[in-house]
Amino acid sequence: MATLPHLFLLLILFLSFNSSLAALLNLNVLTFGAKPDGTTDSTNAFLSAWTRACASTNLATIYVPKGRFLLRSINFRGKCNNNAISFRIDGTLVAPVDYRIIGKADNWISFQYVDGVSIYGGKLDAKGTGLWACKNSGKACPSGATTLSFSNSKNVVVDRLTSLNSQMFHIVINGCHNVKMQGVTVIASGNSPNTDGIHVQLSSGVTILNSNIQTGDDCISIGPGATNLWIEKITCGPGHGISIGSLGKDQNEAGVQNVTVKTAKFMGTQNGVRIKSWARPSSGFARNIVFQHIVMKNVENPIVIDQNYCPGNKNCPDQVSGVKVSNVRYQDIHGTSATQVAVKFDCSAKHPCSGIRLEEVKLTYKNEVAEASCKHAAGTISGAVQPTSCL
Repeated sequence: MATLPHLFLLLILFLSFNSSLAALLNLNVLTFGAKPDGTTDSTNAFLSAWTRACASTNLATIYVPKGRFLLRSINFRGKCNNNAISFRIDGTLVAPVDYRIIGKADNWISFQYVDGVSIYGGKLDAKGTGLWACKNSGKACPSGATTLSFSNSKNVVVDRLTSLNSQMFHIVINGCHNVKMQGVTVIASGNSPNTDGIHVQLSSGVTILNSNIQTGDDCISIGPGATNLWIEKITCGPGHGISIGSLGKDQNEAGVQNVTVKTAKFMGTQNGVRIKSWARPSSGFARNIVFQHIVMKNVENPIVIDQNYCPGNKNCPDQVSGVKVSNVRYQDIHGTSATQVAVKFDCSAKHPCSGIRLEEVKLTYKNEVAEASCKHAAGTISGAVQPTSCL
């Protein structure tokens, strides 16, 4: 038989549990007028749910049930009264079929000045194939929208999200701190133009884990001002690999440092692990970079530093890159190259690459001997290195 003190304690626990439930605000987008039919514009309903969540001082969850929800370009903007708003998505958010509706905007779905936003699950279908066809035809087309953008935000989580057929970049992290992305899936055609999977710039403390990226451009691209990045367990292909850069587009540019890419697999990609910069004066740099435990399967350029980057060889600056590349470590990288030159370091004549380290690298090319090519690069090797190092 429970004593009075025990009953009193149970009462306190019961009241505490119920008060915590009351403090959690649950918002279903259907309540605000969203329709899961894929044709009714639900933009205002989603914005109304966000406004309610953002104004609340309690933890808030915005729930998107199964179905297809049509959204025009939408901006979720802070600063909010709480720092814990979650989107739990069981459905699919779809863009208009007419690519021009969102194609002139910078972003389809964007978050600005938010703190503590999390996205769990869901699919984002940007319906970018129409715009890709327009671009590939040579006609005048809008540049296209990024599917999901976070800017000037912190403490962000993206978990088990799928991005389909983005018009431009799939996900952009710009000016953010403490971002964790895991279980992300990106799918677009291998010939879709400028559809980078995840792009990070001017941000720190970004972690990308356990993600599968198939797209027409870089699987992950790391732009100026990105520091303290951890990228692990990534599958890339088709795509252009994982790239630091392009850097040096501007003369006064923030550098990239402290980046680790670990346990990645590249399949049939244009590049594997790449650092690229334009051949023009710049204050930029890339340093303290680690690429380790990586498998290449039929990759055109498995290991490459290209400081004469100029896609399509059109309007090339034809100067010398000012970007300083130093302290780059390649460890335990194995697999097959689709070209004979499996390792290529084409560095700046003014600022040669320094501190390049090759450790336990084995890359083969068909039945022939793979080659390495070095220009203005210095470093060391340890363990078995194939092709024969040119450092």
